[in-house]
Amino acid sequence: MEKLRIAAFGGFRSIPPKPGGAGSDKFAVELYPRIVKRGHKLVAYCRIYPGDAGPFEPEYEGIQLKYFKTVKKAGFDTLVHSAKATFDVIFKNTADVVHLHSGANSIWALLLRIAGKRVVVSQFAMDWKRDKWPWYGKLFYLVSNYLTAYCPNAVVFDNVFTKAYFEKKFKKQFSFIPYGSEVKAPPDNTDILQKLGLQQGEYFLFVGRFIPDKGIHLLVEAFEKIKTGKKLVLIGGSPNPGEYESKVKSTTDERIIFPGYVYGDDTNILMTHAYAYVQPSLIEGLSPVILTVMGLGTPLICSDIQENTFICGENAITFNSGSAAHLATQLQYAIDNKQLLTDNAIKGEIDIKERFNWEKICDQYIALLIK
Repeated sequence: MEKLRIAAFGGFRSIPPKPGGAGSDKFAVELYPRIVKRGHKLVAYCRIYPGDAGPFEPEYEGIQLKYFKTVKKAGFDTLVHSAKATFDVIFKNTADVVHLHSGANSIWALLLRIAGKRVVVSQFAMDWKRDKWPWYGKLFYLVSNYLTAYCPNAVVFDNVFTKAYFEKKFKKQFSFIPYGSEVKAPPDNTDILQKLGLQQGEYFLFVGRFIPDKGIHLLVEAFEKIKTGKKLVLIGGSPNPGEYESKVKSTTDERIIFPGYVYGDDTNILMTHAYAYVQPSLIEGLSPVILTVMGLGTPLICSDIQENTFICGENAITFNSGSAAHLATQLQYAIDNKQLLTDNAIKGEIDIKERFNWEKICDQYIALLIK
């Protein structure tokens, strides 16, 4: 098989993920080491934000890491960083094939193709619908859709719904490759539970970015309405904290705790011992967090957006997206039906490990990159 020289940048911020990391960071850290192990060379372009302190490692599991400074303002940070990465790829010839995260970076595909590079774009979700973007941000994403459809050599979607939207709009066929679900079993120790004052099976959990389209405000409002001795643990934050995060954290409910960022094995330990994981998102691509949670055999409660139900099927308790009242009802239902939660988790783990396998996904990406 031909050995590739690949460059990657766009949605992910750093490898391995740092505070503020999202699904794209997890995707990169799962996929790229596997590509390198198959004998290909890969350089990943990571971001340095104002105030970031080193050391900045030159390599991670065989991936060459290159760093460029960017600004802190949401949206513009990606634009600035991707511009720098694009010109580095072109003028220093760091790769023959470029993997871009997010259609917002398709603006760079034309320049890269003129320079003779093969370009593959991964489009993760309908980003233009996210509430966090101002009108000009949404307009940029809508314009980027046209660039995504026509500029790259290939476009791959992580969910069949966004893929169907693009195919209907642009009358073209695109590829579908999902995320994987395999998760290394975490250590047996429960030190992180003691540190946070938690007991096994006595808390609901959310892990992710504190942005409006994740629906955390709905989860807080719903949990405040139910009577239970269990806690709600909200792990994470926002890379650019603002009014939304402050409002979420203004709750006076002492059962709701905000430990900040938690990483690695500690995150998976918290997921493993949660009574249930709650994903209240209003917008998603193919959620890597849901795949991780189900891969660990943890019960799941999630919004009924089609991207979520595509993963979980009937193996989760769902609620009407956007409805805090219905989420409160379903949280109480979950408390009253522990055996159902357990049965769902067992069936769900078996199901997604058959459907979402990282090794198969790696093979599919290599085939797409090499064409």
